[in-house]
Amino acid sequence: MSVIPDDLVELGRVVSAYGVRGWVKIQPYAVDGDTLLTAKRWWLKTPVSPAHGGGAGVSASYTPFTVQQAKWHSGTVVALFKGFDDRNQSEPLKAHTVWVSRADFPAADEEEFYWVDLIDCLLYGEEEGGQSAFLGRVVQVLDNGAHAVLEVEQGSLDDAQQFTPVLSAKGKRQTILVPFVKECVHTVDLAAKRLDSNWPVGF
Repeated sequence: MSVIPDDLVELGRVVSAYGVRGWVKIQPYAVDGDTLLTAKRWWLKTPVSPAHGGGAGVSASYTPFTVQQAKWHSGTVVALFKGFDDRNQSEPLKAHTVWVSRADFPAADEEEFYWVDLIDCLLYGEEEGGQSAFLGRVVQVLDNGAHAVLEVEQGSLDDAQQFTPVLSAKGKRQTILVPFVKECVHTVDLAAKRLDSNWPVGF
């Protein structure tokens, strides 16, 4: 029985079988589609429908598949798994989500970053005098079509660098959106989980 890695990242979803020889068609998420072309092992997670008892206490399962071939096709990725040679094998995989171990990602090019690595990074901006000031923690990375955008949960850090979110009067967490472009976020230190920017405090 394969041990499920603890660093799996969701990269897409099986939308259908492809052809009659056992291929599957994947809709990759906004980025990291190329990772699906290079990773030789995918983990497929079974969908759990609330209509069929998918409530609390019901967990989906992960199954590993060895990828023999994978390629782009009209904005999707099509792939053939080892041991597959018939559409009847690939049809049941529809609606499964596709996960890959972060350890299996290819090395990023210089000045390029995987979105998953930006999550939980601490973002610093600038006060009026140009001094660095803490803005918050990255909770999500979005794609606006032109570039990535960081969704940053506002909060504060204590002396132990523990994060405390800022809440509204209604108890909701407050977030800001910061463009993830070199002109704005000028320094990325993934080892320290820190991003430095010129984003104005209080903007």
